[in-house]
Amino acid sequence: MTLSLTKLAIFAGFSALPLLASGAMAEDKAVDLVVQYDQARLLILDQPAANIIIGNPSIADVTLKSTKLLVITGKTFGVTNLMILNDEEKVIYSSRLMVRADESKVVTLTRADSQFTYACTPICQPVMKVGDDEKHIQGLAAASQQKMKLSEGQPDNQQSGN
Repeated sequence: MTLSLTKLAIFAGFSALPLLASGAMAEDKAVDLVVQYDQARLLILDQPAANIIIGNPSIADVTLKSTKLLVITGKTFGVTNLMILNDEEKVIYSSRLMVRADESKVVTLTRADSQFTYACTPICQPVMKVGDDEKHIQGLAAASQQKMKLSEGQPDNQQSGN
């Protein structure tokens, strides 16, 4: 009887595979435009844009570089929609937009209740990712702000004379 239950479980598992695959494919088809978190992507339009509507501006930002060239920047993980209207208020572009993590060469280290993320391209360097340890993010943010000040020619008040 155990053998027949095992066969039944295996058969049920294989029977469910097409359902899982079709569900995953349907999910991918529902999202027309994918942008990586903290990265930009260009969108070239066939017609000039007059108005841009983004469903949730906290997920992605859209900048009009010219009437037919848009820059879409992923701000946080999630799915929203993007609609672009021409000067006659007609929709010339509409899609669902997903912002997802670029998982290529990314390592997430978990210690107890803390998470730390590193981009390893080719040397592992710490990066900020939603869900990382708060102190880790604060340290990276402070270092990033210091770097920005130096690149803008502002003095770094935290360094002593070097």
